[in-house]
This record gives sequence, C-alpha cells and structure tokens, in this order.
Amino acid sequence: MQVMHVAGGRGRSRWPALGALLVVGLALLGTACQPPTSYVALGDSYTAGPVIPVQRTDYPGCLRSDHNYPALIKSSVGQPVFRDASCSGAQTKDMTQTQHVSPSPDNPPQFDRLDATTRVVTIGIGGNDIGFTEIAESCSSPTPTGTPCQDQWVKGGDDLITDRINATAPKVAAVLQGIHARSPQARVYVVGYPAILPESGPGCWPTMPITPGDVPYLRAKEKELNAMLSVQAAANGAVFVDTYTPSIGHDACQLPTVRWVEPVVPVNPAAPIHPNAAGMQGMAQAVLAAVQAPTGARVAG
Repeated sequence: MQVMHVAGGRGRSRWPALGALLVVGLALLGTACQPPTSYVALGDSYTAGPVIPVQRTDYPGCLRSDHNYPALIKSSVGQPVFRDASCSGAQTKDMTQTQHVSPSPDNPPQFDRLDATTRVVTIGIGGNDIGFTEIAESCSSPTPTGTPCQDQWVKGGDDLITDRINATAPKVAAVLQGIHARSPQARVYVVGYPAILPESGPGCWPTMPITPGDVPYLRAKEKELNAMLSVQAAANGAVFVDTYTPSIGHDACQLPTVRWVEPVVPVNPAAPIHPNAAGMQGMAQAVLAAVQAPTGARVAG
C-alpha cells in the first residue's frame, strides 16, 4: 500500500504536466499548419507599370512591371506571400470579373487573389472608370490657344468629368466593401494618382499638348478624383495614400531626370502619361510610409 501510495502520488503530479505539454504541442502544430499571410496588390496601369522594365511574362497583356510600387515594397510589408493582380486598363468592374487583355491569357478577377489569409491590400483604381484615356485624347490640342477641353466637357454649367467622378464613388465604395468581405483581417490602402501637370503655371505645350487655359481645369479634375478616393477610403475602413503631394515638382513637364510621369512622348521607359521607374519609387515610398505608420488602416470587422 505504501508503494502504491507513492507511485500514485507521483503519477497524479506528472499527468497534468504532460497534459499541458500536449496542449502546447498541439497549439504549435496548429500554428505551423496555418497558411502564410499575404500582401495583395490590386489596381490599374498606374499600379501595374506598363513599359517599365522588366515587364512580367505572366498575363503579358496586363503590362505589369516587376518594378512597380507593389513589387518595390513587397519585402517590407511584413507578409511572406505577395500577389500582384494589377492590370493596365482595369476598372472597378474588373475586381469581380475577368478582364480581357491582349495578348492572352485574360486577367482573372483581381479579387481572386484575396482570401482570409490576406493582411495587407493596396489598390489604385478609378481613373479608367472616369475615362482617363478618352479625357487625355480629347483634351489634347494642336494649338496652345483657347479652352477646347473645357468646351467639350463642361456643357451648360454641367461638368461631365465631375459627373463621372461622382458616379465612380459608389463603385469604389463597393470595391472596398468587397475587399473587407473577402479578407476581413486585411488593412486596406487606397493609392491616389500622382501629379500629371504642374502645380502652377501654364503647363508645357506641346510636350503636354494641353492649352494654358485648360491646364488649371485638368489639374483640378485630378485633384477632384483623388479627393473622391480619399473620401471613399475614409468611409469604408481604408487609408488613403496621397501620392500627389510628394509628386509635386515631378510632373510630366519636368526634365526626364526629375519627372515621375512621362509626357505623351516618353523619354524614360514608360507608357505615355504614366509613371516611370522614378515615379514608381516615389509612390512606393508614400505607400510604404502609410503601411508602416503606427496607426495603420482600420481592420474591418
């Protein structure tokens, strides 16, 4: 009986410890089996980086550079998995539907890269929804006189570009809500558009073939687009990243060694009226500063 008493006493003191070790082991095993978290980049050509070396060969029709701002910050955002879904020409609708590009293959819905493991999302969208290319082409003038851009887009006191920006706002809101629904633990950053025209002065016709009378108008429209994106970010659990302010003085009218955005005839490798490699570096700094800021973005839910 004495032997049994000693053995039993030792046994009772040992089993709780073994049980605790088992619980810890199972917890560690569960942690090890969890999939790694991810950073997902969504967006249009101002995210993708058309013509900037080196162009990626997956979905070549998206004209996606391996030196766009998502690629430049991917190692610094603290997520082991990186997925870049951005595609030139993308609109808000292409977040949830296939975007047809040439050459094939088509870009799958950008939201397909999101999942419950996603912790950081950057998105640059909205320019194509308001008709960026159409506006740029229609506002190009063969002479530096008059206000042909405003004459076309402002009719009877109604500003058609403003109307398009206002119509895009609920689409951006729906996109942000869709991101939160698919990746409820993700911090979301809405990336604005950098300065295309000088912050003051008449512009630089014909390098940028916008008349001096139309430069203030188009500059105001870009600011209006960015302001809408900022409002929608704040209203839908995201952080707006201002890339316009740091890009002032680096617009398409500046020298090739200074500018972040190329004019209609690029000198640095980039698409016309799009960020070049320096522009992507500048945007990357702004985005990374927001991602690493102590306050960060709100976590949905």
